[in-house]
Amino acid sequence: MNAPDRFASAPPLDVAALQTHVDETWDREIVPALTDYIRVPAKSPGFDPDWARNGYIDAVVRSAAAWAEGKRLAGFKLEVVRLPGRTPVIFFDVPATRSGSGKTVLMYGHLDKQPEFSGWRSDLGPWTPKYEDGKLYGRGGADDGYAIYASITALQALDRQGVGRPRVVGVIETCEESGSYDLPAYLDVLKDRLGDVGLVVCLDSGAGNYDQLWLTTSLRGMASGVLKVEVLTEGVHSGDASGLVPSSFRILRQLLDRLEDAKSGRLLPASFHCEIPADRVEQARAAAQILGDEVWKRYPWACGADGQFVLPSTTDPAEALLRRTWHPTLSVTGAEGFPGLKDAGNVLRPYSAFKLSLRLPPPVDGAEATQELKRLLELDPPYQAKVTFEADHGATGWNAPTLAPWLHQALDAASRTHYGAPVGFIGQGGTIPLMSMLQAGFPQAQMMVCGVLGPKSNAHGPNEFLHVPYAKRLTAAVAQVVAALP
Repeated sequence: MNAPDRFASAPPLDVAALQTHVDETWDREIVPALTDYIRVPAKSPGFDPDWARNGYIDAVVRSAAAWAEGKRLAGFKLEVVRLPGRTPVIFFDVPATRSGSGKTVLMYGHLDKQPEFSGWRSDLGPWTPKYEDGKLYGRGGADDGYAIYASITALQALDRQGVGRPRVVGVIETCEESGSYDLPAYLDVLKDRLGDVGLVVCLDSGAGNYDQLWLTTSLRGMASGVLKVEVLTEGVHSGDASGLVPSSFRILRQLLDRLEDAKSGRLLPASFHCEIPADRVEQARAAAQILGDEVWKRYPWACGADGQFVLPSTTDPAEALLRRTWHPTLSVTGAEGFPGLKDAGNVLRPYSAFKLSLRLPPPVDGAEATQELKRLLELDPPYQAKVTFEADHGATGWNAPTLAPWLHQALDAASRTHYGAPVGFIGQGGTIPLMSMLQAGFPQAQMMVCGVLGPKSNAHGPNEFLHVPYAKRLTAAVAQVVAALP
């Protein structure tokens, strides 16, 4: 008798036993595994060009693969897929345990990390894990090294009870923080092995709070690159040249004024904007009712005038949610050509360069926006200065498909069961390139995009942490939703 027949009369899900198994696995196995994972500086290839020679990405891939294979799920197959010159991908395949399961669940995560950044608490660091008050500090645990461990644990918890579920495949990449430029090639190689995907579970997103399950409804796109302005071949005495030689920084400011209203922060080109769908506006208002001022108070504001905290661009919670999810926004994330303050003499610098990050509304085409950004910045430069914009990343965002009734019911039931509160819906300002790829490849699939990046978790910045109690409940919720796939 084959496996689906054995589970033809599968028992109902015991949610208490499910959560207990998940909690014990997290405490006994996942937290120690992630502690070891955090210690490895497996920076994404965009931040570590020598990733292959350094071996850190390979090390975390081997560790995660070995852990997953050790769970001994029936019929489980795992392969580390490698294409020449590309970062590796873990692909796993777990057969269905119930009859009539034509649809496949695709689980996604990544194991590459952001760089160190500065400002970590004195007793913390990006590669020095610390477990304190239910939070596991260190780079990459929450974003999102936990994904493969949580995914496998969710399946193990179902199989342990004999609860029927569909076939599940997993794709764990190692290029996400660099824009997933390696992933399309792997999806092309794996497309015949993925099957008829009915549900995508992506554990690389955020949460509005730690009190309920949050479903991500949209993701912004991105256009980024380096804007460089050159006026001299070498630095010269500022007393001798300033006033005659135009400042490269002043020219750079003029170029940025083409893109942004410096007072309001509003992006000026209409091509970077879109009309916000009415349902997303309503969801933002509903989320604002739940979160209130925590929408903006969650950030580590500095003290400003008269010792008061710096204020956000708006204190209206609903408008704040839309500004960080559906409005285009320009940020400067790096600079070059500037000496450190202690080395800054009276010298007019030969060039200024900024790393620009332009977040785009979900429907705006990332490749087209990147080309338009380059055109606007390089067109007719002031003083005939040498202006170049070297794009390094363009990605289209994602707007979730209409939620099927079964998934809405399953998400709400899982949230109420494991958190004691209804499911929440929220857009995210970050970018997960995979989602638009999968939406194009599997237009009928439903999407469960969620994650553990809640208030103050600070992915990419200092003191990043994984909220372990929330992650435990999320793992159990994922199991419950997977079992509910029709």
